[in-house]
Amino acid sequence: MADSYKKAGVDIEAGYEAVKRMSSHVERTMRKEVLGGLGGFGATFDLSQLGMKAPVLVSGTDGVGTKLKLAIDHDRHDTIGIDAVAMCVNDILTTGAEPLYFLDYIAANKVVPETIEQIVKGISDGCEATNTALIGGETAEMGEMYGEGEYDVAGFAVGAVEKSDYIDGSNVKTDDVVIGLASSGIHSNGYSLVRRLIDQSNIDVNDKFDNEQTYLDTFLTPTALYVKPVLKIKESVSIKAMTHITGGGFYENIPRALPEGKTAVIDTTAFPTPKVFDWLQEVGGIDTDEMYHIFNMGIGYTLVVAKEDEAKVHEILKKEQVDAYTIGRIAEEDTPIRLTEAL
Repeated sequence: MADSYKKAGVDIEAGYEAVKRMSSHVERTMRKEVLGGLGGFGATFDLSQLGMKAPVLVSGTDGVGTKLKLAIDHDRHDTIGIDAVAMCVNDILTTGAEPLYFLDYIAANKVVPETIEQIVKGISDGCEATNTALIGGETAEMGEMYGEGEYDVAGFAVGAVEKSDYIDGSNVKTDDVVIGLASSGIHSNGYSLVRRLIDQSNIDVNDKFDNEQTYLDTFLTPTALYVKPVLKIKESVSIKAMTHITGGGFYENIPRALPEGKTAVIDTTAFPTPKVFDWLQEVGGIDTDEMYHIFNMGIGYTLVVAKEDEAKVHEILKKEQVDAYTIGRIAEEDTPIRLTEAL
């Protein structure tokens, strides 16, 4: 039976080997609330152990997009899993939820155990860094769907927040401040454009970028994980709204966290723009306003807090070794967001 399946394009033995290789990485993400282990038909998590009175579950799912093409084309698979985790946990964090567990889905032309192990290592790294248990997943060999060497990665995360602590932006007030947490680079959005500009520029991606890391390292730098510093802030400060800056940049994402009638006035000179964005803008001849419609421009996550809590937030973030800046304020205007200075 196994030989027949292998002739049809599915190598069961390779799948077994991949599971064996990924097990040690998965084990380091475990939490005490996880029941059982890998291999069951359903993953289980004991919510009662969280000690919440009225827990609200928050879920999110996402992928890595065409950033995967860079990883695949250059045989670099050990960090792309961090991106998959970050895209999910950073999203659900915006409600105030603590991420609890994560499930992955990997579909490939062919299951290469060494490659699968590297992908899952990255996923486990992201989960371990955010205290999120990797409790299940699926690895599918689909030669008829993907070209040679190709694969896709997607994730699903679940978190919980006390109902009374749920954050939805409804209590945002005029003159509240917007604090931006630095991104690690491009993160995981805009890569169809990034890849086109790489081709257009004719660079060797293994050359040094700005005398520091290589172009490839710069482009594959994983998405920053904001879970631990934000949960630390939440212990002593009332956060009114949060935004994960993903596809659509500032313009699409920041207004999503605000109630009707409120505007985020953002000072684009209040934070440094990483040089990779200057490179992309120059190579692509892209207007500055359009850059803020596409990329995070150096700010991967934002918080809205009362003015009196501003100093406390910066104090906590400094202790957590997170670069952060007060980048704006809340006003009452006709537009949901207004960028100043740089535009």
